[in-house]
Amino acid sequence: MSVSATTTPPAPANPKSRVILASLVGTTIEFYDFYVYATAAVLVFPYLFFPAGNETTALLSSFAIFGAAMVARPLGAVFFGHLGDKVGRKTTLVAALLTMGIATFLIGLLPTYLVIGWFAPLLLVILRLAQGFALGGEWSGAALVATENAPVGKRAWYGTFPQLGAPIGFIIANGLFLIIAFALPSDDPSRPSDAFLDWGWRIPFLFSAVMVIVGLWVRLKLVESEAFTNTVKAGKVVKLPLKLVFKSNWRELILGTFFMLATYVLFYLMTTFSLSYGRAPIDPAEGQQPGLGYSYNTFVLMLIAGVVFFGIFTLLSGPWADKFGRRKTLIIVTSGIIVFGLLWVPLLGGGFVGVMAFLIIGFSLMGMTFGPMGALLPELFPTNVRYTGSGISYNVSSILGAAVAPFIAVWLWAMADGSPFLVGIYLAVMGVITLIALIIGKETKDIDIDR
Repeated sequence: MSVSATTTPPAPANPKSRVILASLVGTTIEFYDFYVYATAAVLVFPYLFFPAGNETTALLSSFAIFGAAMVARPLGAVFFGHLGDKVGRKTTLVAALLTMGIATFLIGLLPTYLVIGWFAPLLLVILRLAQGFALGGEWSGAALVATENAPVGKRAWYGTFPQLGAPIGFIIANGLFLIIAFALPSDDPSRPSDAFLDWGWRIPFLFSAVMVIVGLWVRLKLVESEAFTNTVKAGKVVKLPLKLVFKSNWRELILGTFFMLATYVLFYLMTTFSLSYGRAPIDPAEGQQPGLGYSYNTFVLMLIAGVVFFGIFTLLSGPWADKFGRRKTLIIVTSGIIVFGLLWVPLLGGGFVGVMAFLIIGFSLMGMTFGPMGALLPELFPTNVRYTGSGISYNVSSILGAAVAPFIAVWLWAMADGSPFLVGIYLAVMGVITLIALIIGKETKDIDIDR
């Protein structure tokens, strides 16, 4: 008795569960590592890695190092993008994850300024640059694993899974910091305890090693996507993807960069700056700016509550973008971001209810704008330059948005005598720039991902 070979369709190279887990676990770890630094940049590093003096200056210095990683991200996008478009997505993703994990673990071992002087911030800068370099290669690879393996009509939904790593990584990182802060309480609500500053802050950085091992185990089980395999078989792999993408897809590079601008600015204002503003005392000492006066523990719990909405709306945004299109969905959401920027002062001045409304609305908008990017940016580029092109757009935008956002926000906060009004205007202006880019751009919903 013979059995027809055509009766059962072949199983996909990467099963659905493996695609979702591999794209999610890596970005969760990468964003966990990034958020651990972001939290420490506000909470710990101004005390430990810079000389004692003006607290605003120390905070700005810490944010400057935070921003340095964003400068390294486009370099990582070029390096890992070249590997990803030449040798494949799997090997490149493993290399990016290892680079990020090692850099984060070593930050947890660094001596402080009191021990080695200016070598402490210097080493911190180097390892922070390594973090940014790794993240420059991580995101686009994870997005490609999701979208290149997605069923027809579900690319945006699959593309939300690497995006979901951002809120999950935030919750794990800040939840761990919060547990340590509860275990090592401080008598001064505006400053961590001595035990926390001595050794407690190192735990989240060292814990990243465990997460990296899990991520590597998942990613080593991946096989290459059909889109990349077909590109190899067709002989379309190019020697210099960077050269080709600048020659043939320069318009998409520019548009993709500005598509992400408002997303990045909102992202880091809602996480890094809001933590600074929320914890700043209402009646500050000289050298400080006034804020909301919440304790660290209280405000982080409020942030985590807001980030839950970030996760929910990241997932919801995928089906919306698949149904209505990426461009239409993002035009509506970006218009909401502009309005949100203009409402900062009344929301933040509305007591606990107003602050929670600020966090919930801001993080919900964050989810709705961040989710569709997992499909939109890869869809802008053909397969043989997709890793490079999407990575460059995503990470150059990190310089224009995320690298300077916390720094500009602190400066505007000081310029306005402690009012967040100018910070909200800054977000609204960045939203207008993104809105213009979206209006100029074209819909990518029905583009052939195997091209």
